[in-house]
Amino acid sequence: MAGWANTPDSFGRTSRLLHWAMALGVLGMLGLGTWVHWMQPNLSNLWLYGLHKTIGLSLLALVLMRLAWHRISPPPAPLGAPQGWEVRAARLAHRTIYVLLLAIPLSGWVASSATGLDVMVFDTWVVPRITPVSELWEKRGFAVHGVLTKLLAALLVVHVAAALRRARAGDGTLRRMIRGRA
Repeated sequence: MAGWANTPDSFGRTSRLLHWAMALGVLGMLGLGTWVHWMQPNLSNLWLYGLHKTIGLSLLALVLMRLAWHRISPPPAPLGAPQGWEVRAARLAHRTIYVLLLAIPLSGWVASSATGLDVMVFDTWVVPRITPVSELWEKRGFAVHGVLTKLLAALLVVHVAAALRRARAGDGTLRRMIRGRA
């Protein structure tokens, strides 16, 4: 597993691949989700809803893999000597991002299940319903999905800004997430 696992000083390939795959997937889903939200559904664009659900459930699987991987191969400690409040803020931000990465696809699944329409993955498998067919569940589920998504988008802006700030300060944090080592 040399090179794939994290060490006390570096991120292994597995952590970096999961991080950047999630980053690309989430950014893509923010765009696709916004597009799907505002478009008028018809037979020519119905496949986009299926694509959104497929990617969303795939990202849910990836975040679960990422959490399991952190248990197997813990990430390295933060670099530098940041202020105590910065460490606490970073931990809180990361934990909140993980909670949102779990809650957003689950709320979408709840709302989609409540519509009564089959939730399909890869246009092949029907995902089991996790809620009863209900207009109230559908409305509340999509409302929660929308609010959580906006919260994630705002938090990701802060996350990227903090990473760029630390990179500009030259502490090696961003370099370590790209190359593995500072």
